[in-house]
Amino acid sequence: MASPPALVTLREEIAAAAERLAPYALRTPVVPARALDDDGRAWYKCENLQRTGSFKIRGALNKILSLPAEARARGVVTSSTGNHGLAVAEALRLVGGRGTIVVSAAASPYKVAKLAKAGLEVVTHDGDPMAAELAARALGERDGRVYVSPYNDLDVVAGQGTLGVELLDQIPELDAVYVAVGGGGLAAGVAAAVKGARPEVRVVGCWPEHATAMLASIRAGEIVEVEEEPTLSDGTAGNLEPGSVTLPFCAALIDEHVTVSEAEIARAMRDVALGDKLVVEGAAGVAVAGWRARAARAARTSVVILCGGNLGADLLARTLAA
Repeated sequence: MASPPALVTLREEIAAAAERLAPYALRTPVVPARALDDDGRAWYKCENLQRTGSFKIRGALNKILSLPAEARARGVVTSSTGNHGLAVAEALRLVGGRGTIVVSAAASPYKVAKLAKAGLEVVTHDGDPMAAELAARALGERDGRVYVSPYNDLDVVAGQGTLGVELLDQIPELDAVYVAVGGGGLAAGVAAAVKGARPEVRVVGCWPEHATAMLASIRAGEIVEVEEEPTLSDGTAGNLEPGSVTLPFCAALIDEHVTVSEAEIARAMRDVALGDKLVVEGAAGVAVAGWRARAARAARTSVVILCGGNLGADLLARTLAA
């Protein structure tokens, strides 16, 4: 669905984002995934060790850096289940500015508390994450402030794509990438960066069975709304904003689709914590579980993106005890 000119433009924007973000030292390590494989086939890209605890700082900071100083001073508006909001707060701290975040009433209390501590004005909106996104965009339009989308923005997608640039440098023999998919910003950016240099690399999109909005939209060829159930992967929950720029990129660039159960996500989180001594949140567990679902025919050298590590003590304790 993504036309060649659009892909070329995104790849150019990713290259520009890599230069723009270079002074901020966002590069994260790639380490062996010993809990998954003893033969050196599987690696983790540790965005759980990233500034603010997730990959989201890449896209948020790239967007904030693209704004004029007066727009940052006026204040930006955003919406998030947690990680994107933390990233926007950190980006504003780094370059100056203020922000308001609209969160769904269903958002993790642990992450909402962190958002308030990070310095954002927090507005809670009844309903699901999609309703909160639409309310945040409307607030920005009403007040003349820039809305910083978690995914529906090419500057944000390009920032996330810098992760793919790093992967090619860190694992030159890369054969496949496993990535959890929510709004599609990370998957689209990473896939565009990786396939721009290595078209043969397989991109495997991973979804929790309880939250498959992007997958349903890919299959329908247009954005569709789906009913979702609670999931450990709250970072990928929610339907897509109408007109999202990420759908055509995800449809064109994701090679395989895999869905995983809540039990598989919990097991993945537990095994990464106990086996590799890395704390990861549910969305990262989705990618790990996705690798396991395809392990019998996994490529020779695979990278599983541990997209975040922000979860509360209660949830961590329950996951480890499961």
